[in-house]
Amino acid sequence: MTEKQGNIVLLLMVIGAIAGALGGLFAGELFLKIEFIGTVFLNSLMMVVIPLIVASMIVGVTSLGDIRKIGRTGAKTMIYFLFTTSMAVTLGLILVNLIEPGAGLTAWQTELPEIVAKSEGKGIVDIFLSLVPRNLFKAAADGDILPLIVFSLLFGGVLTAIGDKGKTVIRFFEGINLAMMEMVHLIIYIAPLGVMSIIGAVVAKNAASFDQLVAGLGKYSLTVLLGLFIHGFIILPLILKFWGKRDPLQFVLNMAKPLTTAFATASSSATLPLNMEAAIEKNKIDSRVVQFVLPLGATVNMNGTALYEAVAALFIAQISGIDLTLGQQIIVLLTATLAAIGAAGIPHAGTVMMVIVLQAVNLPITGIGLIFAVDWFLDRCRTTVNVFDDAVAATVIAQTKEFRET
Repeated sequence: MTEKQGNIVLLLMVIGAIAGALGGLFAGELFLKIEFIGTVFLNSLMMVVIPLIVASMIVGVTSLGDIRKIGRTGAKTMIYFLFTTSMAVTLGLILVNLIEPGAGLTAWQTELPEIVAKSEGKGIVDIFLSLVPRNLFKAAADGDILPLIVFSLLFGGVLTAIGDKGKTVIRFFEGINLAMMEMVHLIIYIAPLGVMSIIGAVVAKNAASFDQLVAGLGKYSLTVLLGLFIHGFIILPLILKFWGKRDPLQFVLNMAKPLTTAFATASSSATLPLNMEAAIEKNKIDSRVVQFVLPLGATVNMNGTALYEAVAALFIAQISGIDLTLGQQIIVLLTATLAAIGAAGIPHAGTVMMVIVLQAVNLPITGIGLIFAVDWFLDRCRTTVNVFDDAVAATVIAQTKEFRET
């Protein structure tokens, strides 16, 4: 795809997003009928995600060469993820304590969403257990990305260790990686229609909850959005400028397609192919870093999700009349950071992981039903921040000693 074609597609995606939002409000029935177009687009992206993640991770690991280099790069990447995620959680806790969105409100009766009820009783240990599945193909079929990443890291490291005998296998995965990226280029052409129909259908289905956005849940929503704004528009651009050595404005403009797609789909995994394309072709980040950091980030680097979980946990405590101590809020910080790492890159994953955060400080998980009505909108906002931070992480890691000297 040429730069001119890419700019045209981007413009059409923005127009499609606006048309979808307006159409969902004023012509909801029509957009519910054409929702299948968005499903085709989303399925097309998800179709290439599994082979792209496996191939790109293996190629990324093998391209690093020395096993020691892989370890150093992996350690620095995880330190960055933990650092920015804990910053996001801390910011969320500060804002929710200052604004107190749940103060003075009375909890109303709600049903526990089915997607949350299925996760009741799960904890941090379950996240670690999920790293090593009994059946790798079942994990791929179920869309469990984290175990696939663990396998790909180990497999790539082994291919590097066995020398010449692994080169044929490495070339095989390099071919798959290139083929998947070419498929992404083809999928991009239907992105404007996909974005329009997805946003239109979502708005049409949730039109009834707009009053909750501006009424009882308005202050809560604004607290989350303020936190995401500060983290996404101030903290991350500063990291990008001083550690990534990039112009934040130009960087964001180059990411317009993946950011728009992230907002439309609310899925870091579905956005991964577009994010990788923009990182390599638009922002000119070292492909070795992109292939290693972005698939990992799409699964374990959830800044926006962690911030949302911290705000939501304290909002539920406030609306339930429960005063959390400093020690309990520190537990929320640690749990939200770890839970965000275990959250899958799919819609509402943060809400599911909220169960772990609430159970850690003995808050009622039925409180999730209070915020679920507006989660469809906040999910899109936090996913956009997640995707942006993945790209920032790749830029920062590309500035480390291992890549500047090669």
